[in-house]
Amino acid sequence: MIKSYEKTGKTEEEAIIAALAELGLERDDVSVEILERAKSGFLGIGASRALVRIQYEVPDEAPKQPEVQKAVKSAEKAGETAAAEKGAGVCACTGDIQENARAFITGLLERMGVKAEITIGERENGDILVNISGDGMGAVIGRRGETLDAIQHLTNYVVNRGSDKRRHISVDAESYRAKREDSLVQLAEKMAAKVVKYKRSMALEPMNSYERHVIHTALQDYEGVSTSSTGAEPNRRVVVSYDKPKHQAADNQPGSREWR
Repeated sequence: MIKSYEKTGKTEEEAIIAALAELGLERDDVSVEILERAKSGFLGIGASRALVRIQYEVPDEAPKQPEVQKAVKSAEKAGETAAAEKGAGVCACTGDIQENARAFITGLLERMGVKAEITIGERENGDILVNISGDGMGAVIGRRGETLDAIQHLTNYVVNRGSDKRRHISVDAESYRAKREDSLVQLAEKMAAKVVKYKRSMALEPMNSYERHVIHTALQDYEGVSTSSTGAEPNRRVVVSYDKPKHQAADNQPGSREWR
């Protein structure tokens, strides 16, 4: 899918550079069309800014598949039933939180028509780790992990409901979260490098709270940038902003060599 982006500047080149910086793209990644050339005018009268149009290709965003939508709805319905009835074929709850999680997720997968193997472990801090593997994991993960997030949310809600000691349960499928986290870290570092290069803030695509957290964490010690979130769900996104490196800021203070 081809997208267009228009930008003005004092000159054509300035407009192009500014557009590339805001989009986080390189010159080779785009095609440029000069819509209006800059005019200097006479003594400033009649001057006008340049206007350029940047065209670039992005992957087609596939709409949610019907089966994924049904999976999410099925998971939500199963969760409501389990929460209300504390079992009823979905969660044969016992005193063991790991077995409760296994029983609940097994029930969800059955209602989704997915056959899978469930393995459960535990971190040193007490968090429960659940990994789902098997065929048809695309339906379990969903678009950008939406179905997987729904399963994790419902599992935490149902299994911890009524418990005095809440335990966090992380649900993964075929190591999707680990792979996604690696790709997010690479994206964050690439974007930060561009922010430092162009000395301009850049916004990433909308992400869920987990993905935004990964970006913030990846760049918390990256010199020259800071991060913040902006917008409302589901379009909330991370903005990577340029911060002048500390040693440069110190050089510009009164009394430094630059000022003498």
